[in-house]
Amino acid sequence: MTLKVTVAKNEYDFDRMAAWRIITEMLANPSAVIGLSTGQTTGNMHKIVSEIFNMHPFDVSKITLFNVDELTNLAREYKGSCYTMIKDQIAGPLGIDESNFIMPPTLSDDFENECRIFQSELERRGGIDLQMLGLGMNGHIGINQPGTPFESETWVSPMDPDFEKRVREETNTPPEHELGGLTLGIKNIMHSRKIVLVAKGERKAEIVAEMLEGPVTLDIPASVLQLHANCEFLLDADAAKLLKKVI
Repeated sequence: MTLKVTVAKNEYDFDRMAAWRIITEMLANPSAVIGLSTGQTTGNMHKIVSEIFNMHPFDVSKITLFNVDELTNLAREYKGSCYTMIKDQIAGPLGIDESNFIMPPTLSDDFENECRIFQSELERRGGIDLQMLGLGMNGHIGINQPGTPFESETWVSPMDPDFEKRVREETNTPPEHELGGLTLGIKNIMHSRKIVLVAKGERKAEIVAEMLEGPVTLDIPASVLQLHANCEFLLDADAAKLLKKVI
């Protein structure tokens, strides 16, 4: 299978190209179910989507937005919660109705049930039309860390240790208070009709090369995307610099 790899000249072009992947899906399918991802890579693209929508409004009344994952056992008001970031960056500016903004709670007495509800609600709406994915430094997608089985479905995963350390510092959360991430499993992600994985910056170059030019392996969850029939890998030049077959 020939992989679809798109390399933007620079970060400026990358952010705009990524934003237009989202806008194009919304325009082509006014009832699209679109999955987003949070982090340093995606903030600018969400901002650009919102700016373009503000200048040239279009009908989003039937668009469903959700995030691929959400932090658990923290207040939803925490600035790093996926709900808050997506709400502030794109769902709010586009005026997406709360009924079409599908997010699991950050606090619950029964996260196994919350996983079922989240997955079932997306299935009820016909499944995922477009899933935007970021790429973790260790190759994770969603919060599916290395070693996660490819047949995994929506579950609560441990956080990346470095990320968890930062979250604990920002929220003054003690070590005995368990943190994690409710995430779509790899099987759920692979059932998306279209996937765009986005990665930018030199620090992602090594894991990008392993993801695209190494074997499909549980050690690098994102490597399974090599097997998806409709996945685009959208990179900036820095993230693509170690690829032998592209640059």
